[in-house]
Amino acid sequence: MTVPHPSAAPGPGAAGSKAGGRTSRRRPPRAWLGALPLLVFAGLCFGLPAGALLYGALTRTDPVAGTTEITGEHLARSLRGPYLTSLTGSVELSALTAGLATVLGVLIAQAVVTSRRGALRGAVLTASGVLANFGGIPLAFAFVATLGISGVVTEIGHLDALGWNLYSFTGLTVIYLYFLIPLMVLVVVPALDGLRPQWREAALNTGATTWQFWRHVGLPVLAPSLLGGFVLLFGSAFAAHATAAALVGGSVPLVTLKIADALSGNVLVGQENVALALSLDMIVIAGLVMAVYLPLQRRSSRWLR
Repeated sequence: MTVPHPSAAPGPGAAGSKAGGRTSRRRPPRAWLGALPLLVFAGLCFGLPAGALLYGALTRTDPVAGTTEITGEHLARSLRGPYLTSLTGSVELSALTAGLATVLGVLIAQAVVTSRRGALRGAVLTASGVLANFGGIPLAFAFVATLGISGVVTEIGHLDALGWNLYSFTGLTVIYLYFLIPLMVLVVVPALDGLRPQWREAALNTGATTWQFWRHVGLPVLAPSLLGGFVLLFGSAFAAHATAAALVGGSVPLVTLKIADALSGNVLVGQENVALALSLDMIVIAGLVMAVYLPLQRRSSRWLR
């Protein structure tokens, strides 16, 4: 009588391998099902309004016959005359304020990162988080009380004699910097923290100066983050409305103010849908901005891990 060797007997490992084989052949559960509620919510809150906006911008209804036809008249009208002026005005204001806020924000963030006082870093980051989200009517009122025609700082410094005017393009630039600079500080501080001290030490040990380190090492590594921060600031300034509406009204041509006028009925007959066309223009510009911002963020994250 032959007794089978213990190693030849099927053990729990064999059964486990069979079960594992059956498990591996099963189709894994669909991971996207967990995100289905979020997708439905995003579709209802963003998809439907975007679809209605696109439909209104590309269609025209005959008030007599009641028929609707597809037309590009609204889009063409939104790209000429005062509408084009307001669109370019918003782009110019956003580009100028984003550029200034990028430079000033980087300088402040570098001073915070290199500081040896942890309390200073915490205070600056906390204040930046508050100021970056401070806008609208309260921000406009605060600047009117301080830098307006009868503002405290205006009277103390006699700024009116120097030609200062808060209710102008320059005044809007100063106000936008108030919340864009803190936003840039919040964006660029993690990138500055990602610069390894070993890189600076290696550059200094090889005889490089501080300027050469920043020119050949620091700025090339930070360039994607800086450009991404600039794009983010541009989008924030481009979409701002309440502060400009409360401060300058229609004296400074901005696309958000033109949209508000059109939605309130302050347009010629037959041009009601121009506001939808202007909104579509803003969506296209914002989409281009995000198309530039996201790849830059991925590239910077690879360098700063």
